[in-house]
Amino acid sequence: MRDDIIEIRWHGRGGQGAITAAKIVANAAFTSGYGGVVMAPTFGTERRGAPVLTSLKISKSKIYDLSPITEPDMVLVLDHLLVEEIDVAAGLKPGGLIIINSPRPPETFDFPGMKIATADVTTMAANAGLPTGIVNTGIIGAFAKAAGLLDMDTLAGTIEAEFAGKNPEKNAEAARMTHAHTLIGDA
Repeated sequence: MRDDIIEIRWHGRGGQGAITAAKIVANAAFTSGYGGVVMAPTFGTERRGAPVLTSLKISKSKIYDLSPITEPDMVLVLDHLLVEEIDVAAGLKPGGLIIINSPRPPETFDFPGMKIATADVTTMAANAGLPTGIVNTGIIGAFAKAAGLLDMDTLAGTIEAEFAGKNPEKNAEAARMTHAHTLIGDA
């Protein structure tokens, strides 16, 4: 296993846009100089509201390993209720990062030895003018702030390109607002 590959697992619900969010981050990573980008969505029951999972690997060099992620470096959770339903931290490397869409502060979550970041993405997205429940672009802002891997301006530009003709400015604004309001707890 190479140690230069950053493995990111995304947990959401059908219809929230976890796969689109991972795709946007993948595109931004590639344009930012990460030569290796692999995204692999996992579908279970394909219905709105069902838990979904997608994986994203990024590296400065090519990635030849297309296997599923079993030990991610970070996990993004688009719906804080999933924390109670499934083990979102399963396999997370010691000291790993968990980013959660939640109005609660990081210290209210019990993930010993992990770095926790929270943001009320749902509220930020609504404040940016997006329909209720659209949280995929907002969570990207939390990712930018907590992970520090990609520049917020690059991510916002990639969001605008992805949503050309579908409220690109509102989607980018949701990410920027969430970035500004992301809370990062102590590891």
